[in-house]
Amino acid sequence: MYHLGLDIGSSSIKIAIVAIETGKSIGVIQEPEKEMSMLAVNNGWAEQHPDDWWKHICKGIQKIQKKYNISADAIKGIGISYQMHGLVLVDEDGNALRDSIIWCDSRAVQIGADAFEAIGTEKCSENLLNSPANFTASKLKWVKDNEPEVFKKIHKFMLPGDYIAYKFSGEMNTTVSGLSEGIFWDFKSDDVAQFLLEHYGFEKSLVPEIVDTFSKQCSVNKKGASESGLASGTPILYRAGDQPNNALSLNVFNPGEIAATGGTSGVVYAVTDSLSVKESARVNNFAHVNYSKGAAPKIGKLLCINGAGIQYRWLLNNLDVTSYKEMNTLASKVSVGSDGVVVLPFGNGAERMLDNQEIGTRVVNINLNNHDKANLCRAALEGIAFSFVYGMDIMKTDGIKINVIRAGDDNLFRSEIFSETIATLIGHDIEIYHTTGAIGAARAASLYKGDFESFGKNIMENDYVMTYKPLKDKKGYEKAYQIWKKELELILNNK
Repeated sequence: MYHLGLDIGSSSIKIAIVAIETGKSIGVIQEPEKEMSMLAVNNGWAEQHPDDWWKHICKGIQKIQKKYNISADAIKGIGISYQMHGLVLVDEDGNALRDSIIWCDSRAVQIGADAFEAIGTEKCSENLLNSPANFTASKLKWVKDNEPEVFKKIHKFMLPGDYIAYKFSGEMNTTVSGLSEGIFWDFKSDDVAQFLLEHYGFEKSLVPEIVDTFSKQCSVNKKGASESGLASGTPILYRAGDQPNNALSLNVFNPGEIAATGGTSGVVYAVTDSLSVKESARVNNFAHVNYSKGAAPKIGKLLCINGAGIQYRWLLNNLDVTSYKEMNTLASKVSVGSDGVVVLPFGNGAERMLDNQEIGTRVVNINLNNHDKANLCRAALEGIAFSFVYGMDIMKTDGIKINVIRAGDDNLFRSEIFSETIATLIGHDIEIYHTTGAIGAARAASLYKGDFESFGKNIMENDYVMTYKPLKDKKGYEKAYQIWKKELELILNNK
């Protein structure tokens, strides 16, 4: 018997099937094979029609069933991971009223900033654990202000995963974790943030019914079965945004455990049991997947680093090299500190952890007689690693502790230099796992039974790759980090 996992991204849908008994992945496919399109009517806007997600999901489910010869009756549950912070609006008949305003759309930045000032930084930090910023609630306010005819027709707002669960089942519901990522949750009252609804002029009736993250949330109805190819009655047992789900996929549930990703951008996601927030503008705080009303809080603190893998990819495209492997080999020939060359890898837009300053990529201290592309490769890897450490230092001031970092074996964490630099500077192991968000979502469909021990065991037995240990001699790394940080602070202080 099997569970099916969906990971609904903005570029594609990934679909996984895992064996329930062992947690072993049977297979993963991507649909469509090429990236999904994104509509940008104005600069900074980004929209997708939610029914396009559903179309690709249905096609992908049928494709993976056929590829692995798995009948609809053999799939006993569904787990859903989805792109965070998106806004889907439906009328009373469940029809989408407009394209979804997705996570990377920045039209509501000023709305969130104005709300942060009007409500008060202390109130937002203590109750919402965040600034309203450019999250789902602020996007809904934009619709209210700019598309009043659409707003009048809204029956419910949803996050992307909520809408897909609705398409399967015909039921409109959401989770506490989902509401918190939209900045609709009041952690102090442990309920929907009524004061935010009132500030933005929203009726509470717009909020869908709340269900537990790990539970029999709803079931595939006749229409959902007909369109998806799954059996009627198949339960949806789990739902979460992509970053909390990535943490779950790496068995990150408890304080001291951190999930990290090192793709085009970088993410550090740390679990804490504290509601104390000092960095509500630079670090985001959401209810983690195992947050429960009335229990000790489990908060996921999320720090995003825009300039990560994109910096290394830029070098690949612009140096006379053919692969990341070649770049890593070149970098390994240079000693720690890159002979003084420093790369500040912030060329992918404004950095939230730098108070939304846009400082660009900087390359400094190059000696034209002594340095070459090997120095650039090493300095880039170290600079990106240092930005992760810098971000974790910010998070430490916000109350997180570090016992272990777990990461997927994506492009940056494949690099020994990158991973050992971080491990050595923070003084903790980095465990590497071969997994995906879709596999994690499929496995999480078993967690409604509460067996987290078996869940963790399945990840270790099926996905574990290796562990990077902190190096005993860390003086060179500390010196290089201080030089890097000094160059960064010179720029920040002159802005």
